[in-house]
Amino acid sequence: MNRRNILRIAFVGLIISVLSSPALGESKQPLKTKNTESKPLKVAILAASGKAGLLITKECVNAGFEVTAIVRNAQKMQDLATKNKLDSIKIVQKDIFKLESSDLQGYDAIVDAFGEWRNLELYKTHIQHLSGILQNNAARLIVVGGAGSLYMDKSHTTRLMDSPDFPREYLPVAKATAEGLAYLRTQKSLNWVYVSPPADFIYEGARTKRYKIIGEEFEVNAKGESKGSYADFALGIVDIIKDSKINKMRVGIIGL
Repeated sequence: MNRRNILRIAFVGLIISVLSSPALGESKQPLKTKNTESKPLKVAILAASGKAGLLITKECVNAGFEVTAIVRNAQKMQDLATKNKLDSIKIVQKDIFKLESSDLQGYDAIVDAFGEWRNLELYKTHIQHLSGILQNNAARLIVVGGAGSLYMDKSHTTRLMDSPDFPREYLPVAKATAEGLAYLRTQKSLNWVYVSPPADFIYEGARTKRYKIIGEEFEVNAKGESKGSYADFALGIVDIIKDSKINKMRVGIIGL
């Protein structure tokens, strides 16, 4: 796939929950779980009823985590939980902007699968709100982000969305998600991980278990594609939750 085609599909990687190959699932650091006493990791998932959020919820349950789904519509989440046999999850109905520090105490990780296409200011403002209530909280805030902010060079000066062939119509959402990342980088008392999806992010793609956790720089697989499914992305999120060394950084996930 040539550079122009890669950039033309890059906007798909900006879809956030709305809506030399290494080993499979390998990160750049060995996975090391905090779970030293065989207790299940406690994970809260914000916007758990969205496309990305629901798949992440399912994989967290499959991994044996103790999962709390925080959503605006508890009945919708209950219906999805019943349909997907997620009987073990706890459901909390609360808007992200109404969450308080006490609501997010006691978790090992908090996955933010929030997404918005209309009021793009909400990307940054919701991260600012979460950052405020999570100051000095031991949990890591794991943010489902966008692909547009991935770097295209070793010097980290040019991002995917800065490329001349990046679709202009998708710049607003790319910039909005990048602003969220920029804000996270300023937070010294917050544990955070920003996770970029592949450029071609496929909701109905197969759960292949063939994926790679990458760093800050845009990468393609052996086929020359930055491509992957929501299902494999969710598996990658589980790996990140398990690896407490992945902290205060941005990573990405691509399919192999």
